[in-house]
Amino acid sequence: MSGDADGTVPEENGVSAGAPGDERGGEQDDDRDGRTLRARVDLLEAENRRLRRAYERQRRTEHRRAAAALVGVGAAALAGAAAFPSVREVLIVVAAIGVFGGVLTRYLTPERFVSASVGERVYEALAGNEASLAAELGLRSDRVYVPVGGPDTARLFVPERGDYDLPDAETLSGNTLVVTGSDAERGLSLTPTGAPLYREFERSAMGEPASVPGRLGDELAEGIVEAFELASSVTAAVDPEEGRASFEVVGGALGDGSDFDDPVASTLAVGLAVGLGVPVSVEVAPGEGSYTVTCRWDVDAVGGDEGSDEGTPENGGSSESASDGDVTDEDVGDAGPAAPGSERN
Repeated sequence: MSGDADGTVPEENGVSAGAPGDERGGEQDDDRDGRTLRARVDLLEAENRRLRRAYERQRRTEHRRAAAALVGVGAAALAGAAAFPSVREVLIVVAAIGVFGGVLTRYLTPERFVSASVGERVYEALAGNEASLAAELGLRSDRVYVPVGGPDTARLFVPERGDYDLPDAETLSGNTLVVTGSDAERGLSLTPTGAPLYREFERSAMGEPASVPGRLGDELAEGIVEAFELASSVTAAVDPEEGRASFEVVGGALGDGSDFDDPVASTLAVGLAVGLGVPVSVEVAPGEGSYTVTCRWDVDAVGGDEGSDEGTPENGGSSESASDGDVTDEDVGDAGPAAPGSERN
């Protein structure tokens, strides 16, 4: 191979024969890095899927073991009934409870488990979008839950003005952006998060929900904790004469109540609005480890004697004695201002 006198190698086809191909080498390194990164992502996704399946199998196994244990207790009680005639009736009852509980536990085991954190993230995104929409439209912070009947059950109205007027039910149900001939009726009409939850509450309730504030407040508080598990405890304090119900929510599963249309506050407000048949305004005050939901309504708009349930068990009063079911004749005769309701744990 020949070269110039100064020792350089001549170029062939426009490329120096002595060039190491740094550019091609860099591209190859980038390709290798990209393949390595994709392989790691695929590996992590596969590991996440494996862990989710393992978690679901573990939860199902726990439920099945609990079912087997209940059936085992029932079988042992049945055997004891044959061996000990003196307590046979008691043991037969225990056996029946054990077998029945085991069957329910086995066949009511959910097939899919969604953690509370997943639901919270989804709700945060939707609440953030709705809050941004209300802010860009220049709407107020008022939240009014209006019963409209039909499949919608209730609508959340966010007014544009402080001296607002509520549009009629047809307008609220048929529009998201409410623009009528009256400026006082302008605002935003949304399906509240509590509407489908309240429909589920109605389906799962034993009989019709109460139509008086005190008892209805207690039922809704219990439903939030027992049926939906959206909070660790909810304490209701209802004052029918003032048209006010306060709920102290501890251990909320979906945040501290400060987000737009909080599910707990929404369910309580929708329940009161539908149960009493009046619009209900809501304020949420975050606290230390808890938050307070305050619902207000127009007492004069509640029909008949339903707005007055001054502690009597017949009317579902919110006094402690009425909530506990221990009401004397003297209590009924001297019904005073409503006191806080019982705590649901």
